Amino acid sequence: MFFHPMDFLILIAFALSMWASFRVRGTFNKWSQVPIRSRMTGAEAARRMLDANGLYNVPVEAVPGTLTDHYDPTSRTVRLSEPVYFQNSVSAVSVACHEVGHAIQHQVHYPMLVARHRMFPIVNFASGVAPFLILAGFLIQQIPMLLTLGIIFFAAAVAFQLVTLPVEFNASSRARDEMIAQGFITNEEERGVAKVLNAAALTYVAAALISVLELLKYIMISNSRNNDN
Repeated sequence: MFFHPMDFLILIAFALSMWASFRVRGTFNKWSQVPIRSRMTGAEAARRMLDANGLYNVPVEAVPGTLTDHYDPTSRTVRLSEPVYFQNSVSAVSVACHEVGHAIQHQVHYPMLVARHRMFPIVNFASGVAPFLILAGFLIQQIPMLLTLGIIFFAAAVAFQLVTLPVEFNASSRARDEMIAQGFITNEEERGVAKVLNAAALTYVAAALISVLELLKYIMISNSRNNDN
């Protein structure tokens, strides 16, 4: 392995990713201190939003940790971190409704979510194999197919991250629309909701950017080797 010109961009993207992570926590903590006027907790907001969309059988559960919130498509369960589940803040309701947005996507068969679910088994295998193939490709240059296969598998993982972006943005959009339509938030609180959701989305953008740049780096290295041969 050696330092490649693309590594400069990757380092910048990595710095952006670190900044995005700090911003998510900072924004979440800031708006966690702002009680929502409707006085609903994250759990209550999630339950009301689920019921409003006919998802009566989707449970809402509390899980340990902070920012561990997620929607489990296998068991069709919305799981909220304890601060989100029990608090009645702008942050709590924003995050809770975002996760319900994924449940609604599942219900309506949102195309990008369907694609993501179908890709997962392949990507789960590919992301585990790709690093070893790429490393072997660098170490055993006499077998160029190793690097090529590593790039193909890594590309599958990158595609998964790119598909994740519209899924996350769409879930946030659904959450914001539902919160306004159902009167969960006031016009003044909408600004805080946008900040919380946008900060979270930025982490996905930064992660995808790093992966894309790394993929381009490997492709450039592979092409350079082929040209030398």
